Amino acid sequence: MKTKPVIEICMGSSCFSRGNALSLERVESYLQKTGLLEEVELKGRLCTGNCASGPCMSINNTSYSQVHPDAVEDLLRYHLDARNPEAS
Repeated sequence: MKTKPVIEICMGSSCFSRGNALSLERVESYLQKTGLLEEVELKGRLCTGNCASGPCMSINNTSYSQVHPDAVEDLLRYHLDARNPEAS
């Protein structure tokens, strides 16, 4: 059985106010429009302690910092596109 890809978004106040509120909306929108909503585990995290590098998120244990909401779809496409040999 294949495990679901995991997307974790820091919901700490610093990351949330610096862009992760919008990033969360973009993740949900992308998963909805691509039909992947049920295929991915989406988690919110409390502060990861990387506030100075925020907003932070991780996809399949690959951590990203200073994630601008405009970059979210590219990151998701990279990690979730079945045609990408590095995608899980």
